[in-house]
Amino acid sequence: MKQPPIRQHPDNPHYLLFRGKATVLIGSGEHYGALLNRDFDYAKYLPAIQSMGFNLTRTFSGVYCEGVGNFGIKNNTLAPAKDKLICPWARSDQAGYANGGNKFDLTKWDEAYFRRLREFLTEASKRGVVVELVLFCPFYEDAMWNLSPMKASNNVNDVGHMGRNDVHTLKDTPDNKKLLEIQQAVVRKIVGELKDFDNLYYEICNEPYVGGVTIPWQERIAETIAEAEKDFPARHLIAQNIANGSQKVTKPNPRVGILNFHYATPPKAVEENYGLGLVIANDETGFKGNGDAGYRMDGWDFLLAGGGIYSNLDFSFQVGCEDGTGKVQFAGGGSAELHKQLGILARFMGSLDFVRMAPAKGVVVGGVPDKATVRVLAEAGKAYAVYVRGGAKAELELDLPAGSYKAEWVNTKTGETDKETITHAGGRRKIASPAYQEDIALRVVQAKGK
Repeated sequence: MKQPPIRQHPDNPHYLLFRGKATVLIGSGEHYGALLNRDFDYAKYLPAIQSMGFNLTRTFSGVYCEGVGNFGIKNNTLAPAKDKLICPWARSDQAGYANGGNKFDLTKWDEAYFRRLREFLTEASKRGVVVELVLFCPFYEDAMWNLSPMKASNNVNDVGHMGRNDVHTLKDTPDNKKLLEIQQAVVRKIVGELKDFDNLYYEICNEPYVGGVTIPWQERIAETIAEAEKDFPARHLIAQNIANGSQKVTKPNPRVGILNFHYATPPKAVEENYGLGLVIANDETGFKGNGDAGYRMDGWDFLLAGGGIYSNLDFSFQVGCEDGTGKVQFAGGGSAELHKQLGILARFMGSLDFVRMAPAKGVVVGGVPDKATVRVLAEAGKAYAVYVRGGAKAELELDLPAGSYKAEWVNTKTGETDKETITHAGGRRKIASPAYQEDIALRVVQAKGK
């Protein structure tokens, strides 16, 4: 490892430091099967997302998968075709896995899987793409549990004789104790294999607030990661998925540096937890039926509220269409237009010295369109980033210190800008937007030499 792994920025822990550069992570990624689905060609996928300006992908480890048709998702990468699941555990010589091929031996490793895992991280690293590796996931329905290698019917180890809601617990039964040992062993193995990658952080469990996942079990997995890395020269960040929407965290796990939320619109999760000094992520959004426009606006809304990571489900990435050209046949989003629009957001964030900025509610003191919302990041007197969601024209009144400024309205769909220079005596200053649809952004920076 030439550089330490991505970490919280020492000057502002709400953001990240990656390869010496302050970083906000933005992704519009496939539905998390890029690693575990043998048919998915990540050698096409990773260059594609790099070309779109994204620097994040989220992928599941393979201990969980879905079946074709689950949740009504067409071309779901998390639902490998028959005999196409690859996961950390090796196949045995005994037939009978629920989705084709032999059962699994939970005491043996599949070296082909770990080779694929390392290659995936390597290809992502070459392109400056950070991988969020999701270790576990609850079983939403019996259909998913029935496909799990951890279920007794799918392995040769006489383990997993339990209901799906008991899998991620510390229940004091012989079967649960055996399974916990297996879960900790796979965590240690993955962590050891990925010791030298800097473009990586771990999420303990996807959406642990369903399916019986307990807090003590999550704490045990975080402890297992930390113990496995205790002698490493540098350790990887650990993320914990907290809630859908928002939830105020009162006792954060000291091993956790990233708080993940799903469907965090409006971005109340940032406001409620900003004082913890952790990176706050809108780690998944989708399923809302408002498609590309909703994805774009959710991203701007969350990052301009002070979040440090944004990613959404993008169903245009499919087996055979790993470049994001697949037809979306689901109530989500994904298109060339969306990729372009999120690329504009990435460039906007990259233009800011956001490490020196913080949410600033009091900057906009008037002129917000009816039923619209406004988010502001600011470094007082130096730079202001404003996002208006809703309306068709804004005449914002900003409370600015005296000085000269350059103001620039940014069209969130095209990237086109309207610019003006402001000489201001201090106090309220009206800055009128061009006409727009749905949303618009404003950047105000102190003029050079002032």
